[in-house]
Amino acid sequence: MTILIHPFITSLIKIKVMKTLIIYISILTIALLTACKKELNQSPTLQNQGTSSQNVIQTDKQQSGYAANELLIKFKKGIIEQIKNKALASITGTIQKRVLTRAMEHAGDNEGFFIVRTPLKVLDAVNKIKALPEIQYAEPNYIYKNTGVPNDPEYVNGDLWGMYGDATNPANPYGSQAGEPWAKGHTGKFTVMVGVIDEGAMYNHPDLEGNIQNPVEFNGVPGVDDDGNGYVDDVYGYDFYFHDNTTYDAPDDDHGTHVSGTIGAKANNGQGVVGVCWNITMITSKFIGPGGTGSLADAVTAIDYITDLKTRDGYNIVATNNSWGGGGYSQLLYDAISRANDQDILFVAAAGNATNNNDVTPTYPASYDLPNIISVAAITSTGALAGFSNYGATTVDLGAPGENIISTLPGSTYGYKSGTSMAAPHVTGAAALYASLHPGATAAHIKAAILKSIIPTPSLQGKTVTGGRLDLSKF
Repeated sequence: MTILIHPFITSLIKIKVMKTLIIYISILTIALLTACKKELNQSPTLQNQGTSSQNVIQTDKQQSGYAANELLIKFKKGIIEQIKNKALASITGTIQKRVLTRAMEHAGDNEGFFIVRTPLKVLDAVNKIKALPEIQYAEPNYIYKNTGVPNDPEYVNGDLWGMYGDATNPANPYGSQAGEPWAKGHTGKFTVMVGVIDEGAMYNHPDLEGNIQNPVEFNGVPGVDDDGNGYVDDVYGYDFYFHDNTTYDAPDDDHGTHVSGTIGAKANNGQGVVGVCWNITMITSKFIGPGGTGSLADAVTAIDYITDLKTRDGYNIVATNNSWGGGGYSQLLYDAISRANDQDILFVAAAGNATNNNDVTPTYPASYDLPNIISVAAITSTGALAGFSNYGATTVDLGAPGENIISTLPGSTYGYKSGTSMAAPHVTGAAALYASLHPGATAAHIKAAILKSIIPTPSLQGKTVTGGRLDLSKF
């Protein structure tokens, strides 16, 4: 799997500050393991052997794109423990964790899946166990990577080109045209919410403070699980990489902070940048850790966390931003995105930074064939398809600003990044802005409005489904 983040300007030299002795495992995992509620203790094989896929001691080399000696297994419904034990014994497998999220249960799945450690090489173990009749599916624990590259002054001085339009001042016809609805007073509503599934974000950054929160917990009682979702004091969201409620870990969380700023940085505070949607509530669902990687298991949990917040708390969550990718096809990830679709949540995904034709070689999660996915390519300030951007006439929906994008960074600073990671949040912000102007709009309605309003763009003709770039001026 390729790294989808391509820095334009290196904003920080990453210095690892770890919370626990997990330092050596960050390369191995990226996803969401913690929303599990039950453990099987009926036998030594099915006993919970650990709390994180990060605790793997490698017995073979880490393979490209997935964690070594680790696979994810989902048994068919109703399989008894004796049969499960026999299946696991065939790969000398031991359960590390059972993952059963509230969103799975809400969708009628009371089984969940297992993170299993094996001394066998991963693909050998997957091929061996998936042939058994009791297995619904087995797959590697894929590793995903983020997809970016390195009177608000940055808007006024001409740096924030991704927000401009042909009628703004400063002007750039290849920007998102966000400045035009702003001029009409269309700047969003705090009742409209999005999930940012990524690294953490600096929630107390001057341009983000107040716009990142889980409202029930933010206004709740410290030490109490106010919304009953199984996570105490998830005030700003939850960290599924370190398995705690501290969603911002400086200085590593630069990518998530940058993405969040593009979606919803505050306006008219006399400093820094502005986001597409000034008035918005963002919830952090962190599954990517130091080094910019996270695991499939944690990704599933992070997605389900946002889905459950909508069903549990009645939040008006209209979209999630997903500026990450990698790995092969995963039924587990497909199912998690499908559960979000069932709850009317758009899944805005970065198309990838490998100059790849996604029609020929799919890039996940952007290439899953699900109705709630919007796959986004990156364009430059001159309207060209960015040199690094993936594309696909049938699999990538539209282009959006993704090169030399300035946004918020840790340490209350600002900096530039490039990548489809930077393009996707322009579209996520657009979804929130549209939803604020059309209360009750469904995910399908919002997606159709975004794709219908594009500006035809020569560089995107034959390269994207719409052949055009994001245009908020019609909102």
